[in-house]
Amino acid sequence: MTATIPDRFTGAGQGGAHIVRTLRRAGHEAFFVGGCVRDLLRGEAPEDYDIVTSAHPEEVRSLFPRTYPVGVSFGVVLVNENDLLYEVATYREESEYEDGRHPSRVSFATAKEDVYRRDFTVNGILMDPETGEIVDYVGGVADIERRVIRTIGNPDARFAEDRLRMLRAVRFAANLGFIIAAETLEAIKWHGADIARVSAERVREELTRMLIGPGPRQGMELLQATGLLSRLLPEIEALRGVSQPPRFHPEGDVWEHTLTMLALLPGEKQNDAEAYGRLAWAALLHDVGKPGTRTENETGVHFYGHVQKGAEIAAVMRRLKFSKADLDVVLALIANHMRFMHVQEMRPNTVKKFLRMPDFDLHLALHRLDCLGSHGYLDNDAFCRSKLAELTTEDLHPPRLLTGYDLQELGFPAGPLFREILNTIEDAQLNGEITTAKEARDLVISRFLPGSAADGRE
Repeated sequence: MTATIPDRFTGAGQGGAHIVRTLRRAGHEAFFVGGCVRDLLRGEAPEDYDIVTSAHPEEVRSLFPRTYPVGVSFGVVLVNENDLLYEVATYREESEYEDGRHPSRVSFATAKEDVYRRDFTVNGILMDPETGEIVDYVGGVADIERRVIRTIGNPDARFAEDRLRMLRAVRFAANLGFIIAAETLEAIKWHGADIARVSAERVREELTRMLIGPGPRQGMELLQATGLLSRLLPEIEALRGVSQPPRFHPEGDVWEHTLTMLALLPGEKQNDAEAYGRLAWAALLHDVGKPGTRTENETGVHFYGHVQKGAEIAAVMRRLKFSKADLDVVLALIANHMRFMHVQEMRPNTVKKFLRMPDFDLHLALHRLDCLGSHGYLDNDAFCRSKLAELTTEDLHPPRLLTGYDLQELGFPAGPLFREILNTIEDAQLNGEITTAKEARDLVISRFLPGSAADGRE
């Protein structure tokens, strides 16, 4: 079979093709392998290009001026080509995975043997970048055409070698819009308890890639169907069956609401992947406090205090070893997501402070997802957007009219009162009540020095 490839590779593809040509001219076999071949066969532009070769690491290093021996014991060298890094791996066999991740024994091998130690058939296809010729020992092309994720060989053996592959199977199926082959799916269910032995960092990265790629809803549904959800995210499993008032949530229970929001995520490559990941996790976790706060009385179903259940959210993120920066942003997004329902009733100063919150674009995006995933009312979203268009940077961040030195000149001793006074001045500015330093001094004197005349302080 021959793959459809660009007439001339550009960017990363061009550099990868040059590496393959260089290796071949030196008498070695070399191919593109893995996700880049899968994506090219699907008519998609690969994000990166991996190369496999018969050349040993020292031979690879001798052919290229800038290399990094990051995994020589596994036959892996990074090659810097046009300031892009390419993983060039020597054909190898692996065996005796004593820790469920790292092979105890690695030996150099043939192209066919190398392919057979890989995870899924769709990732085990070789391609000549110059001719488009495909070498497929494992039926990967047929599985791409059938849209199936299937392990190479025995799924029990593949998952015993690296337990994270169970989660990767779910992620690939979700992001590619594929199904998981029956025998692979059953093996995931059978070995699901072993996922607890995978490091939190690796789990977090796979879950994040699943959430920010296409098909996050399908990913969560597959996690639930395989039993991995209850083992990795029991707080999300607990959302199933938690009913909500139909007036505000015609879509159904909290689980369905969350899935609907995930389905509305763009699912495309974003300019700021870090920010997008935080938004995706906030969407997933924003209602985690509902199961523990649900009450029902004659007035209906309520979830009083569910936003304040930040401990549950923090526990999930700490368990998955998120950075403090990620944790802080996600918690802030969730803590403020219910404030939008009152935004049109806020005083001008409160609205302006609300709109200038750090990461407000993410706050607004989460609110929009929340609305579209439930009742569909976007009036508060439209109000915020109109205010953002109307207000200038100076409107939101007015210049300070008085400083601490000015307050000392007015007779105030330095201390905690300074913050209260300065906040009062700023609130008055944001409300349009004062615009000059004199008006600010008059306000301070009348508010904080009762009995004093403003003109006596001039």
